[in-house]
Amino acid sequence: MTTTTTDAAETQDAGRPAGGRRRVLALLVVLAALVAAVVWLPVDAWLRAAVDWIEGLGWWGPVALVGLYVLACVFLVPGSVITLGAGAAFGVVEGSITVSIGATLGATAAFLVGRHLARGLVERRVAGNERFAAVDRAVGREGFKIVLLTRLSPVFPFNVLNYAYGLTSVRVRDYVLASWLGMIPGTILYVWLGAAAKSAIAPEEAGTGQVVLKWVGLAATLLVTVYVTKVARRALDEEVAT
Repeated sequence: MTTTTTDAAETQDAGRPAGGRRRVLALLVVLAALVAAVVWLPVDAWLRAAVDWIEGLGWWGPVALVGLYVLACVFLVPGSVITLGAGAAFGVVEGSITVSIGATLGATAAFLVGRHLARGLVERRVAGNERFAAVDRAVGREGFKIVLLTRLSPVFPFNVLNYAYGLTSVRVRDYVLASWLGMIPGTILYVWLGAAAKSAIAPEEAGTGQVVLKWVGLAATLLVTVYVTKVARRALDEEVAT
């Protein structure tokens, strides 16, 4: 019996590095696809139209983007395009702040809907998911830490996770703070990509040096994000396994 348990644990540990590599590879593939889209698809026209609309709103632009992000979270619409648009419209700093506010408010709104208004639907959605059951147990011990780790290294799609956490015992305060902190690396990465894409599409608006710096910064941000994701994934596996 002991031998079987040990073998199972070794098999699980052996599978974790491979799983981590697959997730890192998936992240690289997604980013490569986004870069390819900038090159091969009429992204320049789409991006220019979105940026012109947002910038045309003046001071209301960031407010509109935050509201759009909240709606996207609640209605389970991927927010990556909005994040890219924020980087193109506002730049890395203002875009990251705007998206961070929108994503946090959206995640909180979905969390509250999942906890109070649509609990039955969410329960059916995650029923039988052993991974979520393990995360739920871990949340009972250390809610803030587990939410932070899952945001840094998502085990579920972002929008589904927002609703699923409504079923757990995590406090709203811990959920909001941990979600905000945990989403920062990914937010900066995608905002930076949007800013870099705009520089590539409209190089006349930025000098060559700025374009190079943005792409170098993107590469550095990607490396940091991948590293943080791997560390968080390892820590999450250890917490969930206990």
